[in-house]
Amino acid sequence: MRWSRGWSRRKTVVAASAGVAVAALTTGLVLVSGAGPAPPPAKAAHSTSPAQLLSPFTGERVTTLRRVLAVKIDNIARARPQTGLTGADIVYVLPVEGGLSRFLAIFSARLPPVIGPVRSAREDDLELLRQFGRPAFAFSGAQPELLPVVEHARIVDLYSGRVSGYFRGTSRVAPYNLYARTSQLLTQAKGASTAHSIGFRFGPAPAGGRLTAPVSVAYQAASFTFTWSAAKGRWLVSIDGGRAASTEGGQLSAATVVIQHTTVRTSRFLEQGVRPPYAQSTGSGPALVLRDGKAYQARWSRPSADGGTTFTTTSGQPMTFAAGPVWIVLAAR
Repeated sequence: MRWSRGWSRRKTVVAASAGVAVAALTTGLVLVSGAGPAPPPAKAAHSTSPAQLLSPFTGERVTTLRRVLAVKIDNIARARPQTGLTGADIVYVLPVEGGLSRFLAIFSARLPPVIGPVRSAREDDLELLRQFGRPAFAFSGAQPELLPVVEHARIVDLYSGRVSGYFRGTSRVAPYNLYARTSQLLTQAKGASTAHSIGFRFGPAPAGGRLTAPVSVAYQAASFTFTWSAAKGRWLVSIDGGRAASTEGGQLSAATVVIQHTTVRTSRFLEQGVRPPYAQSTGSGPALVLRDGKAYQARWSRPSADGGTTFTTTSGQPMTFAAGPVWIVLAAR
């Protein structure tokens, strides 16, 4: 990928100027002393003291570390606006067949009452999910040969065909109207892992970074633009050129956005007669991290699927994220 303004010579072009440039991607895609006794040692970020406890997913204060619920959510035009995404700690954007995209949303600190529309799993979901330990995974099914692979993966299986808590909405046609009641899902997810570090670091912004106008990245049939709002302190999300709304009100947004460049190959499992893309989340590569209105060139590394992902600046220092929700777009190199 190559970046605009000479940031990188890679195949994707990301806008970092007053205009918006769509990232060009291949392989199914187009396109962060006074006196007195010494004070006690500082407590770790994930201390058991409620006053000091921080979410490992968002860096925000939490009273307890809760179970992890992952939900596969549709992003085709007929599935918008989605429900519950404003409560997600992390939103992964993944390519699917036809050049389209879907979301793998991770919930723990906050749990919306309803999430959807829920759609089917893909093979690359499983690699992403392993870093969370044994998360609860809500999905509407999978290709017949893939379904047993998903159900035997290291997850708490919340397949809509086997557990309760799902319902069909009346304002849309199937399959874009399947929703889940989170409280019911979690009553059936007793073995799910609680939130733990997956490699993210939160704190003051590192040195460097460039003030940037909207940043865009695209697959063949889906595009995303992230625009900094100083008033909200968030990157506002637009999809396919329009504001990304939510049924609960407000525009989808993130405190930190990561455009993570990786190998995108094809899955072993057919979807409607074709092999869909498989975005690898292990390995290493370049990334663009957006926080506080600035863009930072970075590197990501995840040697093993059982471990998390670390991000570093070009100088090798930890790339810290801003406290709040994180969006990660997996895009081809």
